[in-house]
Parts: sequence; C-alpha cells; structure tokens
Amino acid sequence: MSANDLREAALKYHRFPVPGKLAIVPTCPMKTQEDLSLCYTPGVAEPVLAIAKDPEAAWHYTTRGNLVAVITNGTAVLGLGNVGALAAKPVMEGKAVIFKHFAGIDAIDIEIDCEDPAGVIDTIVRIAPSFGAINLEDIRAPECFEIEKTLQQKLSIPVFHDDQHGTAVVVAAGLLNAMQLQGKTLADVRVVCAGAGAAGIATMQLLTELGLPRNNLLLVDRSGVIHTERSDLNIYKRAFAVETDRYTLAEAVVGADVFIGLSGPGVLTADMLLTMAAKPIIFALSNPTPEIMPELAMATRADVVMATGRSDYPNQINNAVCFPYLFRGALDVRASTINEAMKLAAVKAIRELVHEPVPEAVLTASGRQRMEFGAEYLLPHILDPRLRERVSSAVASAAIHSGVALNHCPTA
Repeated sequence: MSANDLREAALKYHRFPVPGKLAIVPTCPMKTQEDLSLCYTPGVAEPVLAIAKDPEAAWHYTTRGNLVAVITNGTAVLGLGNVGALAAKPVMEGKAVIFKHFAGIDAIDIEIDCEDPAGVIDTIVRIAPSFGAINLEDIRAPECFEIEKTLQQKLSIPVFHDDQHGTAVVVAAGLLNAMQLQGKTLADVRVVCAGAGAAGIATMQLLTELGLPRNNLLLVDRSGVIHTERSDLNIYKRAFAVETDRYTLAEAVVGADVFIGLSGPGVLTADMLLTMAAKPIIFALSNPTPEIMPELAMATRADVVMATGRSDYPNQINNAVCFPYLFRGALDVRASTINEAMKLAAVKAIRELVHEPVPEAVLTASGRQRMEFGAEYLLPHILDPRLRERVSSAVASAAIHSGVALNHCPTA
C-alpha cells in the first residue's frame, strides 16, 4: 500500500461509519418504567447512599473496577512529537479500543490541554475517583517520569506509563528469547541502547532488574554516550552515566552483543553493525523507519537476529502484547499499583508462550503457515488469545504475592 493509499484508508477508517473509534454502550436493561426507575431516579439514590457511607462500595455498584483512563497531554505522540492534546485523541481512542478488544477493559480517553507537569498531575488527581487505573501515554520525557512518580505516590490505584514500562516488558521478553537463540545471557552481554527518553531509560532499568550489569550497558542520546564527564544530564540519565572512553554511537557498538534502538531512523549503519560481536541482536524499534532496515542488517550480517517496531516484519515489538493484560491482572485483584514483581511476571509469561505450539487460529490470523521459536518468532503474535489468560493471571498472582492486591480472588 502506497503512502497516499494508506493515508486515504486511515482517514476513511476513522470517519466512517461514524467519526472516531469508540461509543458508550449500556450494560443494564432499559425497557420498562421500572428499569428507568432503577437506573435513575429514585432507585439510583440507593447506591449513592451506599457509596457515601462506604467508598469501597463504588467497586460493587459502578464501572470503576473495570474502567481505565487513557491520558495524554499530547507532548510526545508516536513519532510525531508535540502535536498537542486534541491531535493526540485518535491515538488515545485507539488505545481504548485495544483495551476493550483484547482484555475486556472499558477505557476512556482523556486529553489534557496542559504542558505543565503540575497541572497534569492536579487534573488527574481530581478525576481519579472515576477510574480503577490510569494509563499515561505520549507524554514527553523527562516530565513523564515526574508525573508518573508523583501520581503513584498520591493515588491508591495503578498508574502506569505504557511508553516506559509496556515497552520495557515487551523488549525484555523478546530479548531474553533472542539471547537464548544466540547462546548469550544477560550477565555476560554488552548492551548499547540508542535513545535515552522514557522508553530507553525504563527498558534499561528493567534489564538491570533482570540481571544486566550496569557496567555492561552504554546508553546513548543525541549528544553521544551518557558518561560521567558530561554536565548536561538530567537525574534520570545521570543514573546510567558510566566511566568510559567511548563517546559516540559508532564507538559504543564496537564489540557489543546487543543494540536496542529507541531513537530515530537510520542511526545504526552497516559499518557499525560489522563491528559488533558475533551473533549480534538488533532491536531497531524506531517507527515507521527503524534505526537500520532488516534487509540491510541481514545483508550485512548473516548471524544477526532482528526485531523492529513494524508489523510487516517478523518479531514486532508491540506494547499491545503486554499492557492490556497487565491492567487486566491488576484490576482483577484490585491492585493498588503495578510494581516490579508484576512487570517481571509479565516478562516471564510473554517469553514462555513462544516456546509452546501455536494454535491454528493464530496461524490463520497472522497469515503464516508455521510459527516456531526461532529467528522469526521471538514474541507471541499480538492476536494470540492465550496472552489474556497467561499474562493476566501471572500479573494477578504477582500482585497477590507482593502484597499489593486488595482482592485475592481474581474476577477474570
């Protein structure tokens, strides 16, 4: 499909049969006068009084327990930058559709017309009683770190920035499988990450949680390698500063086992790839144009294993493999947060699913005749229905065992 054809198809998709991608659908009967009396006045007064007496009753009498707010201020939308809150609405609507389709979670998109972190925080705190969880999306770094951390401290429901942690979980699951295929381990590999924004920093944090030594990691931003002699680092980048004599991306990748790109198109050249260690792993996740195109990478190194952020190549790193089920598991046990234990449980569940036989329905949906663990199958397909049960239950169990679940009997 040409770029022009894609544009026309996408605009038509979003405009017809009605504008947008969401609608409100009632879940209760509304056929008789009695139904109306129970739905609204005078019957609605009873749950109102019950909640006024005990706020916990809201989880029984309203939609709160299965309702997520998908929130942005439009400062970092996809690869399009600061397009503003209103222009971000199609993305947030799409996120809400994914929540519903894959995990049965109702979600409402909320676009906050405010770039000041304090204003965003204040708005979310004020509307939080309506929701069972908050999904932050497309908020630029470093403000996103402050917003998420402050909200987690102020609220007793999960607050999760998917650009950070959803990306980190899926990258970690795919990378662990890629290393197994290439005969490498986290304890021994040298990793270079190009991109020190929300996704890059969160991904490196999770990989160190999983066992990657900090000394084996070089994080690179637009100004080069993040090292201890730089004076332009914010507190989040400074945590990854190392003593090194490598200052450029080209110098950083020499002898590296893993390259993770969360930056921009074409930053990893064929010449750079040639300097990497034997059996390199390349996760080039810039979208739509990766840091290096798979065709070029494969032509340059026959021993490379590759993943991208695109759906038209094998091994797509797609957050939808993760975030609907993280939230499903958290909501099912009324978790007060999504903690490290829950994220690590999601990594394990996603990773392990690849090593099982793929159902015929998934093969049909993906258009592939065969899917077995290997260079072209490092992650479950986004349409694999087993993800909901496996990942959600693993997350719920981790919430219970880590002490953040208020309901120890999962509802899903």
